[in-house]
Amino acid sequence: MIKVAILGYGTVGSGVFEIINENRDLITSKAKEEIEVKYVLDLRDFPGDPCEKVLVHDCNIILEDPEVEVVIEVMGGIKPAYDFVKSALLKGKSVCTSNKELVAAHGAELIKIAQEHSRNFLFEAAVGGGIPIIRPINMHITADKICEIAGILNGTTNYILTKMDKEGADFDSTLKQAQDLGYAERNPEADIEGYDAVRKIAILGSLATGKTVDYKEVYTEGISKITAEDFKYAKAMNRSIKLLGKCKNEDGVMVASVAPRLLSPNHPLYNVNDVVNGILVRGNMVGDLVFIGSGAGKLPTASAVVSDVVDSVRHLNVSTTIMWDDEKLELENFSKSKKKFFVRTSESKDKIENVFGEVKYVDAGIDGEVGFITKKISEEHFEEKAKELGNVISRIRIEE
Repeated sequence: MIKVAILGYGTVGSGVFEIINENRDLITSKAKEEIEVKYVLDLRDFPGDPCEKVLVHDCNIILEDPEVEVVIEVMGGIKPAYDFVKSALLKGKSVCTSNKELVAAHGAELIKIAQEHSRNFLFEAAVGGGIPIIRPINMHITADKICEIAGILNGTTNYILTKMDKEGADFDSTLKQAQDLGYAERNPEADIEGYDAVRKIAILGSLATGKTVDYKEVYTEGISKITAEDFKYAKAMNRSIKLLGKCKNEDGVMVASVAPRLLSPNHPLYNVNDVVNGILVRGNMVGDLVFIGSGAGKLPTASAVVSDVVDSVRHLNVSTTIMWDDEKLELENFSKSKKKFFVRTSESKDKIENVFGEVKYVDAGIDGEVGFITKKISEEHFEEKAKELGNVISRIRIEE
Protein backbone atom coordinates (compact mmCIF):
# COMPACT_ATOMS: atom_id res chain seq x y z
CA MET A 1 0.00 0.00 0.00
CA ILE A 2 1.25 3.46 -0.96
CA LYS A 3 0.57 6.30 1.49
CA VAL A 4 -0.05 9.81 0.16
CA ALA A 5 -0.74 13.20 1.72
CA ILE A 6 -2.90 16.06 0.44
CA LEU A 7 -1.78 19.63 1.15
CA GLY A 8 -4.88 21.81 1.08
CA TYR A 9 -8.52 20.78 1.46
CA GLY A 10 -10.24 23.34 -0.72
CA THR A 11 -12.17 22.69 -3.92
CA VAL A 12 -9.50 20.61 -5.66
CA GLY A 13 -8.11 18.97 -2.51
CA SER A 14 -11.53 17.67 -1.47
CA GLY A 15 -12.03 16.45 -5.04
CA VAL A 16 -8.75 14.50 -4.92
CA PHE A 17 -9.78 12.95 -1.59
CA GLU A 18 -13.17 12.01 -3.03
CA ILE A 19 -11.78 10.42 -6.21
CA ILE A 20 -9.13 8.37 -4.40
CA ASN A 21 -11.78 6.97 -2.06
CA GLU A 22 -14.67 6.59 -4.53
CA ASN A 23 -12.57 5.02 -7.32
CA ARG A 24 -10.26 3.05 -5.06
CA ASP A 25 -10.53 -0.26 -6.94
CA LEU A 26 -10.04 1.30 -10.36
CA ILE A 27 -7.07 3.37 -9.18
CA THR A 28 -5.50 0.31 -7.55
CA SER A 29 -5.79 -1.62 -10.83
CA LYS A 30 -4.18 1.25 -12.75
CA ALA A 31 -1.39 1.93 -10.24
CA LYS A 32 -0.78 -1.75 -9.43
CA GLU A 33 -0.73 -0.65 -5.79
CA GLU A 34 -3.44 0.39 -3.34
CA ILE A 35 -3.26 4.11 -2.62
CA GLU A 36 -4.34 5.46 0.75
CA VAL A 37 -4.58 9.07 1.96
CA LYS A 38 -2.69 9.06 5.26
CA TYR A 39 -2.84 12.81 5.87
CA VAL A 40 -4.78 15.87 4.80
CA LEU A 41 -3.12 19.19 5.71
CA ASP A 42 -5.20 22.30 6.27
CA LEU A 43 -5.31 25.10 8.84
CA ARG A 44 -9.07 24.67 9.17
CA ASP A 45 -11.09 21.98 10.89
CA PHE A 46 -13.81 20.05 9.05
CA PRO A 47 -16.17 18.57 11.67
CA GLY A 48 -18.08 15.61 10.27
CA ASP A 49 -16.13 15.57 7.00
CA PRO A 50 -14.63 12.24 5.83
CA CYS A 51 -11.16 13.84 5.99
CA GLU A 52 -11.47 14.52 9.73
CA LYS A 53 -9.76 11.27 10.78
CA VAL A 54 -6.59 12.07 8.79
CA LEU A 55 -6.53 15.85 9.19
CA VAL A 56 -3.33 17.51 10.45
CA HIS A 57 -2.30 21.15 10.83
CA ASP A 58 1.49 20.79 10.75
CA CYS A 59 3.23 19.99 7.48
CA ASN A 60 6.28 18.64 9.31
CA ILE A 61 4.24 15.61 10.34
CA ILE A 62 3.97 14.76 6.65
CA LEU A 63 7.53 15.68 5.71
CA GLU A 64 9.03 13.59 8.51
CA ASP A 65 6.89 10.51 7.88
CA PRO A 66 8.88 8.03 5.75
CA GLU A 67 5.68 6.15 4.87
CA VAL A 68 4.42 9.08 2.76
CA GLU A 69 5.65 8.43 -0.77
CA VAL A 70 3.64 11.05 -2.69
CA VAL A 71 2.64 14.57 -1.64
CA ILE A 72 -0.31 16.19 -3.44
CA GLU A 73 -0.07 19.98 -3.34
CA VAL A 74 -3.37 21.73 -4.08
CA MET A 75 -3.01 24.77 -1.82
CA GLY A 76 -2.37 27.30 -4.58
CA GLY A 77 -0.09 30.32 -4.48
CA ILE A 78 3.66 30.46 -3.93
CA LYS A 79 3.92 30.68 -0.14
CA PRO A 80 3.98 28.33 1.69
CA ALA A 81 3.43 25.88 -1.18
CA TYR A 82 6.94 26.32 -2.60
CA ASP A 83 8.64 25.63 0.74
CA PHE A 84 6.48 22.56 1.41
CA VAL A 85 6.96 21.13 -2.09
CA LYS A 86 10.71 21.71 -2.17
CA SER A 87 11.09 20.14 1.28
CA ALA A 88 9.03 17.13 0.22
CA LEU A 89 11.18 16.57 -2.88
CA LEU A 90 14.37 16.92 -0.85
CA LYS A 91 12.98 14.28 1.52
CA GLY A 92 12.64 11.90 -1.44
CA LYS A 93 8.89 12.17 -1.91
CA SER A 94 7.24 12.66 -5.30
CA VAL A 95 4.96 15.68 -5.66
CA CYS A 96 1.85 16.17 -7.80
CA THR A 97 0.35 19.64 -8.05
CA SER A 98 -2.33 21.71 -9.75
CA ASN A 99 -0.61 24.95 -8.77
CA LYS A 100 0.08 26.96 -11.95
CA GLU A 101 1.68 29.83 -10.03
CA LEU A 102 4.17 27.48 -8.40
CA VAL A 103 4.97 25.64 -11.64
CA ALA A 104 5.35 28.82 -13.70
CA ALA A 105 7.69 30.38 -11.13
CA HIS A 106 9.75 27.36 -10.01
CA GLY A 107 9.02 24.50 -12.41
CA ALA A 108 12.55 23.93 -13.70
CA GLU A 109 14.08 24.01 -10.21
CA LEU A 110 11.57 21.56 -8.74
CA ILE A 111 11.87 19.17 -11.69
CA LYS A 112 15.64 19.13 -11.22
CA ILE A 113 15.38 18.38 -7.50
CA ALA A 114 12.93 15.57 -8.19
CA GLN A 115 15.24 14.04 -10.79
CA GLU A 116 18.23 14.26 -8.45
CA HIS A 117 16.26 12.16 -5.93
CA SER A 118 14.84 9.69 -8.50
CA ARG A 119 11.37 11.02 -7.83
CA ASN A 120 8.82 13.01 -9.82
CA PHE A 121 7.35 16.49 -9.86
CA LEU A 122 4.18 16.24 -11.96
CA PHE A 123 1.70 19.00 -12.79
CA GLU A 124 -0.80 17.86 -15.42
CA ALA A 125 -3.62 19.76 -13.69
CA ALA A 126 -1.73 23.08 -13.65
CA VAL A 127 -2.77 23.86 -17.25
CA GLY A 128 -6.17 23.07 -18.70
CA GLY A 129 -7.69 21.44 -15.61
CA GLY A 130 -8.96 18.06 -16.77
CA ILE A 131 -7.48 18.36 -20.29
CA PRO A 132 -4.47 16.07 -20.78
CA ILE A 133 -1.89 18.41 -22.30
CA ILE A 134 1.34 18.29 -20.24
CA ARG A 135 1.92 14.59 -20.75
CA PRO A 136 1.23 14.67 -24.52
CA ILE A 137 3.72 17.52 -25.01
CA ASN A 138 6.29 15.89 -22.77
CA MET A 139 5.96 12.29 -23.94
CA HIS A 140 3.99 11.98 -27.18
CA ILE A 141 4.98 14.89 -29.42
CA THR A 142 8.70 14.35 -29.03
CA ALA A 143 9.51 13.75 -32.71
CA ASP A 144 8.27 17.20 -33.72
CA LYS A 145 9.53 20.72 -33.46
CA ILE A 146 6.61 22.54 -31.86
CA CYS A 147 6.13 25.69 -33.90
CA GLU A 148 3.21 27.13 -31.98
CA ILE A 149 1.02 26.63 -28.94
CA ALA A 150 -2.15 28.70 -28.72
CA GLY A 151 -4.79 28.28 -26.08
CA ILE A 152 -8.05 29.47 -24.62
CA LEU A 153 -6.72 28.87 -21.14
CA ASN A 154 -9.19 30.51 -18.80
CA GLY A 155 -12.81 29.39 -18.46
CA THR A 156 -14.00 32.60 -16.80
CA THR A 157 -12.90 34.88 -19.63
CA ASN A 158 -14.15 32.44 -22.25
CA TYR A 159 -17.56 32.32 -20.57
CA ILE A 160 -17.76 36.14 -20.50
CA LEU A 161 -16.70 36.52 -24.14
CA THR A 162 -19.11 33.78 -25.26
CA LYS A 163 -22.06 35.46 -23.52
CA MET A 164 -21.11 38.82 -25.02
CA ASP A 165 -20.84 37.20 -28.45
CA LYS A 166 -24.06 35.18 -28.38
CA GLU A 167 -26.31 37.54 -26.42
CA GLY A 168 -24.90 40.99 -27.18
CA ALA A 169 -24.42 41.62 -23.46
CA ASP A 170 -22.01 44.19 -22.05
CA PHE A 171 -18.87 43.26 -20.12
CA ASP A 172 -19.89 44.41 -16.64
CA SER A 173 -23.24 42.61 -16.54
CA THR A 174 -21.72 39.42 -17.95
CA LEU A 175 -18.93 39.49 -15.37
CA LYS A 176 -21.51 39.85 -12.58
CA GLN A 177 -23.42 36.89 -13.98
CA ALA A 178 -20.22 34.84 -14.07
CA GLN A 179 -19.59 35.75 -10.42
CA ASP A 180 -23.15 34.82 -9.43
CA LEU A 181 -22.73 31.42 -11.08
CA GLY A 182 -19.39 30.83 -9.36
CA TYR A 183 -17.35 30.96 -12.58
CA ALA A 184 -15.58 34.17 -11.53
CA GLU A 185 -14.07 35.16 -8.18
CA ARG A 186 -15.28 38.17 -6.23
CA ASN A 187 -11.96 39.72 -7.24
CA PRO A 188 -11.72 38.58 -10.88
CA GLU A 189 -8.53 40.47 -11.76
CA ALA A 190 -6.34 37.39 -12.26
CA ASP A 191 -8.79 36.03 -14.82
CA ILE A 192 -10.01 39.07 -16.72
CA GLU A 193 -6.60 40.78 -16.93
CA GLY A 194 -4.90 37.65 -18.26
CA TYR A 195 -2.66 36.89 -15.28
CA ASP A 196 -3.97 33.33 -14.97
CA ALA A 197 -3.58 32.60 -18.69
CA VAL A 198 -0.05 34.02 -18.88
CA ARG A 199 1.26 31.57 -16.28
CA LYS A 200 -0.29 28.70 -18.20
CA ILE A 201 1.13 29.71 -21.58
CA ALA A 202 4.54 30.17 -19.95
CA ILE A 203 4.38 26.58 -18.65
CA LEU A 204 3.38 25.24 -22.06
CA GLY A 205 6.05 27.31 -23.80
CA SER A 206 8.69 26.03 -21.39
CA LEU A 207 7.75 22.41 -22.08
CA ALA A 208 7.60 22.99 -25.82
CA THR A 209 11.06 24.57 -25.98
CA GLY A 210 12.80 22.83 -23.07
CA LYS A 211 13.86 26.21 -21.65
CA THR A 212 12.21 28.49 -19.11
CA VAL A 213 9.70 31.01 -20.42
CA ASP A 214 9.51 33.75 -17.80
CA TYR A 215 5.83 34.66 -17.52
CA LYS A 216 6.78 38.14 -16.28
CA GLU A 217 8.31 38.84 -19.71
CA VAL A 218 5.23 37.76 -21.67
CA TYR A 219 3.05 40.55 -23.09
CA THR A 220 -0.27 40.36 -21.23
CA GLU A 221 -3.56 42.07 -22.02
CA GLY A 222 -6.96 41.11 -20.61
CA ILE A 223 -10.56 41.45 -21.75
CA SER A 224 -11.85 44.26 -19.53
CA LYS A 225 -11.81 46.76 -22.42
CA ILE A 226 -13.79 44.56 -24.82
CA THR A 227 -17.25 45.99 -25.51
CA ALA A 228 -20.53 44.89 -27.04
CA GLU A 229 -19.70 47.16 -30.01
CA ASP A 230 -16.50 45.19 -30.62
CA PHE A 231 -18.63 42.08 -31.03
CA LYS A 232 -20.90 43.84 -33.53
CA TYR A 233 -17.85 44.41 -35.68
CA ALA A 234 -16.69 40.85 -35.08
CA LYS A 235 -20.02 39.55 -36.40
CA ALA A 236 -19.69 41.81 -39.44
CA MET A 237 -16.32 40.15 -40.10
CA ASN A 238 -17.73 36.66 -39.36
CA ARG A 239 -15.23 36.34 -36.53
CA SER A 240 -15.31 35.87 -32.78
CA ILE A 241 -13.18 37.34 -30.00
CA LYS A 242 -11.21 34.99 -27.74
CA LEU A 243 -8.56 35.59 -25.11
CA LEU A 244 -5.65 33.67 -26.57
CA GLY A 245 -2.38 32.70 -24.94
CA LYS A 246 0.28 32.14 -27.60
CA CYS A 247 3.87 31.00 -27.83
CA LYS A 248 4.91 30.93 -31.48
CA ASN A 249 8.07 30.67 -33.54
CA GLU A 250 8.01 33.69 -35.85
CA ASP A 251 10.89 33.90 -38.32
CA GLY A 252 13.19 31.90 -36.08
CA VAL A 253 12.44 33.72 -32.81
CA MET A 254 9.88 32.88 -30.13
CA VAL A 255 7.09 35.36 -29.48
CA ALA A 256 4.76 34.95 -26.49
CA SER A 257 1.63 36.85 -25.55
CA VAL A 258 -1.79 36.80 -23.94
CA ALA A 259 -4.33 39.08 -25.61
CA PRO A 260 -7.81 39.17 -27.16
CA ARG A 261 -7.76 37.96 -30.76
CA LEU A 262 -10.28 37.90 -33.60
CA LEU A 263 -10.61 34.30 -34.79
CA SER A 264 -12.17 33.19 -38.08
CA PRO A 265 -14.45 30.10 -38.35
CA ASN A 266 -11.62 28.03 -39.84
CA HIS A 267 -9.46 28.47 -36.73
CA PRO A 268 -9.41 25.26 -34.62
CA LEU A 269 -10.41 27.16 -31.46
CA TYR A 270 -13.21 29.25 -32.98
CA ASN A 271 -16.00 27.04 -31.58
CA VAL A 272 -14.53 26.64 -28.07
CA ASN A 273 -17.22 28.36 -26.01
CA ASP A 274 -18.46 28.95 -22.47
CA VAL A 275 -16.22 27.68 -19.64
CA VAL A 276 -14.52 25.14 -21.90
CA ASN A 277 -10.78 25.45 -22.61
CA GLY A 278 -9.03 24.61 -25.86
CA ILE A 279 -5.35 24.22 -26.71
CA LEU A 280 -3.80 24.05 -30.19
CA VAL A 281 -0.36 22.46 -30.56
CA ARG A 282 1.20 22.87 -34.00
CA GLY A 283 4.11 20.57 -34.86
CA ASN A 284 6.30 20.78 -37.93
CA MET A 285 5.53 17.14 -38.80
CA VAL A 286 2.30 16.15 -37.09
CA GLY A 287 0.50 19.40 -37.96
CA ASP A 288 -2.32 20.64 -35.74
CA LEU A 289 -3.37 18.82 -32.58
CA VAL A 290 -6.30 20.25 -30.65
CA PHE A 291 -7.18 19.47 -27.02
CA ILE A 292 -10.61 20.57 -25.76
CA GLY A 293 -12.31 19.98 -22.44
CA SER A 294 -13.06 21.15 -18.91
CA GLY A 295 -10.35 23.62 -18.02
CA ALA A 296 -11.33 23.97 -14.38
CA GLY A 297 -13.74 22.66 -11.78
CA LYS A 298 -13.45 20.41 -8.76
CA LEU A 299 -13.58 16.94 -10.27
CA PRO A 300 -11.98 17.53 -13.71
CA THR A 301 -8.95 19.16 -12.10
CA ALA A 302 -8.81 16.61 -9.30
CA SER A 303 -9.00 13.81 -11.86
CA ALA A 304 -5.87 15.15 -13.58
CA VAL A 305 -4.09 15.36 -10.21
CA VAL A 306 -4.97 11.75 -9.35
CA SER A 307 -3.73 10.64 -12.77
CA ASP A 308 -0.36 12.14 -11.84
CA VAL A 309 -0.50 10.31 -8.50
CA VAL A 310 -1.03 7.02 -10.33
CA ASP A 311 1.89 7.84 -12.64
CA SER A 312 4.09 8.65 -9.62
CA VAL A 313 3.23 5.32 -7.99
CA ARG A 314 3.97 3.45 -11.20
CA HIS A 315 7.38 5.16 -11.33
CA LEU A 316 8.04 5.25 -7.61
CA ASN A 317 11.85 5.28 -7.77
CA VAL A 318 12.28 6.27 -11.41
CA SER A 319 12.24 9.89 -12.50
CA THR A 320 10.26 10.32 -15.71
CA THR A 321 11.92 12.63 -18.18
CA ILE A 322 10.59 16.18 -18.37
CA MET A 323 12.60 18.40 -20.69
CA TRP A 324 12.52 21.76 -18.94
CA ASP A 325 15.86 23.40 -18.20
CA ASP A 326 16.37 26.43 -15.98
CA GLU A 327 18.09 28.27 -18.86
CA LYS A 328 15.85 31.19 -19.75
CA LEU A 329 14.36 31.32 -23.24
CA GLU A 330 15.04 34.68 -24.85
CA LEU A 331 11.72 35.92 -26.17
CA GLU A 332 11.47 38.31 -29.08
CA ASN A 333 10.37 41.79 -28.03
CA PHE A 334 6.61 41.76 -28.60
CA SER A 335 6.82 45.17 -30.24
CA LYS A 336 8.57 43.52 -33.20
CA SER A 337 5.80 40.96 -33.78
CA LYS A 338 3.77 41.50 -36.96
CA LYS A 339 0.06 41.02 -37.53
CA LYS A 340 -3.08 42.68 -38.85
CA PHE A 341 -5.11 44.90 -36.53
CA PHE A 342 -8.80 45.70 -36.42
CA VAL A 343 -9.30 49.34 -35.42
CA ARG A 344 -12.28 51.48 -34.42
CA THR A 345 -11.93 55.25 -34.74
CA SER A 346 -13.98 58.42 -35.09
CA GLU A 347 -11.53 59.86 -37.63
CA SER A 348 -12.36 60.24 -41.34
CA LYS A 349 -11.55 57.67 -44.01
CA ASP A 350 -9.28 60.20 -45.68
CA LYS A 351 -7.18 60.51 -42.54
CA ILE A 352 -7.20 56.74 -42.02
CA GLU A 353 -5.85 56.13 -45.51
CA ASN A 354 -3.36 58.96 -45.19
CA VAL A 355 -1.91 57.33 -42.06
CA PHE A 356 -2.33 53.60 -42.71
CA GLY A 357 -2.46 53.50 -46.49
CA GLU A 358 -4.67 50.81 -48.00
CA VAL A 359 -7.08 49.31 -45.44
CA LYS A 360 -10.20 47.16 -45.47
CA TYR A 361 -13.29 48.81 -43.99
CA VAL A 362 -15.79 46.99 -41.77
CA ASP A 363 -19.35 48.30 -41.46
CA ALA A 364 -21.20 47.29 -38.28
CA GLY A 365 -23.84 50.01 -38.57
CA ILE A 366 -22.48 52.06 -35.66
CA ASP A 367 -22.91 55.81 -36.14
CA GLY A 368 -20.03 58.20 -35.56
CA GLU A 369 -17.18 55.75 -36.05
CA VAL A 370 -15.31 53.76 -38.67
CA GLY A 371 -13.93 50.24 -38.40
CA PHE A 372 -11.05 49.02 -40.52
CA ILE A 373 -8.40 46.30 -40.84
CA THR A 374 -4.77 47.22 -41.38
CA LYS A 375 -2.20 45.46 -43.45
CA LYS A 376 0.23 43.25 -41.54
CA ILE A 377 2.51 45.52 -39.51
CA SER A 378 4.59 45.32 -36.35
CA GLU A 379 3.23 46.25 -32.93
CA GLU A 380 5.56 49.23 -32.64
CA HIS A 381 4.72 50.43 -36.15
CA PHE A 382 1.02 50.19 -35.36
CA GLU A 383 1.43 52.19 -32.14
CA GLU A 384 3.22 54.94 -34.03
CA LYS A 385 0.46 55.13 -36.62
CA ALA A 386 -2.30 54.96 -34.00
CA LYS A 387 -0.84 58.04 -32.32
CA GLU A 388 -0.68 59.78 -35.67
CA LEU A 389 -4.29 58.86 -36.44
CA GLY A 390 -5.56 60.33 -33.19
CA ASN A 391 -8.78 59.00 -31.72
CA VAL A 392 -8.54 55.21 -31.62
CA ILE A 393 -11.57 53.84 -29.78
CA SER A 394 -10.23 50.30 -29.66
CA ARG A 395 -7.98 47.85 -31.47
CA ILE A 396 -7.96 44.06 -31.50
CA ARG A 397 -5.35 41.81 -33.08
CA ILE A 398 -6.46 39.52 -35.89
CA GLU A 399 -5.48 35.86 -35.66
CA GLU A 400 -4.58 34.34 -39.01
